Amino acid sequence: MKLQPTLMQYLTLKKSLGFRFHAESQILGAFGKKMGKVDLGQVKPVAVRAFLDGDGRVTRNWSRKWEALRGFYRFALDRGLVSRTPLPARPPKVDFVFTPYIYSQKELQRLLQAITPEVTAGLSPQTVRALLLLLYGAGLRISEALKLEIADVDLQTSILTVRQSKFFKTRLVPIGPKLTQVLQNYSKPRPMRDVHRHFFCAEKGTPVSRSTIERVFGKLRLAANVKRTDGGRLQPWLHDLRHTAAVPRLVAWYRQGANVQLLLVQLSAYLGHVDIAATQKYLTFTPDLRAQASARFERHALGGAHE
Repeated sequence: MKLQPTLMQYLTLKKSLGFRFHAESQILGAFGKKMGKVDLGQVKPVAVRAFLDGDGRVTRNWSRKWEALRGFYRFALDRGLVSRTPLPARPPKVDFVFTPYIYSQKELQRLLQAITPEVTAGLSPQTVRALLLLLYGAGLRISEALKLEIADVDLQTSILTVRQSKFFKTRLVPIGPKLTQVLQNYSKPRPMRDVHRHFFCAEKGTPVSRSTIERVFGKLRLAANVKRTDGGRLQPWLHDLRHTAAVPRLVAWYRQGANVQLLLVQLSAYLGHVDIAATQKYLTFTPDLRAQASARFERHALGGAHE
């Protein structure tokens, strides 16, 4: 049996069972394209390893590809389509630790100032500005922001309804008056009769795609001269706006002497994390935050301020 039709069968099955499988679809699609029009049993371990290795760096993406292929080959083995798997027994240890980028206020201002029709070609400057401010102001994932429909944005009560997010959860996200005004200004020139239309639209009226906004943001970042200087491997990207929304809030809570562990539970719910452990990772993201947490611990250990 040919590889590519088998990949399609697997993806169809998983999606019919309710799995989103967006990233896995991209990985398996790229795998099928790389292997070409071959029989499933003709895929060699050396070819699979070349696909996994990519540019040679062992990153989290190596493991993601391995996990996606492992699921596919389990499917093929269970159905007798192959007698063995060409995958390595296990992924190598990933030494690279992802460090998100926390934008400074000056960098955020430069990004907004760099929004021009030339930079945002394909999207209006108003769309890009409103979208970036939403990601920063509400800490949404980019996928959540792009999926918002007009009916999900209640500007009378300043509440967003984020439906079926990363962990298949729906949550209500309150927003502040300034962000509400930004979204009101963005929505005013547009007809809002069809409540099922996407809130963010491209110039042609079609929904904004993730690839388009990521391409535009890459140009915007260069125009604003926003780049890493801390030795981190990855340049700042859209998802870092979500991290930037969370970290300053934590720093402020520490400085105010607030009960951070209690507030972390609320922040976790606001961000749509599946558990508080995902939110606790923010505590190590910046030197300022680590310093505030360490100072709090020292005061507590020495019998100082009560938390």
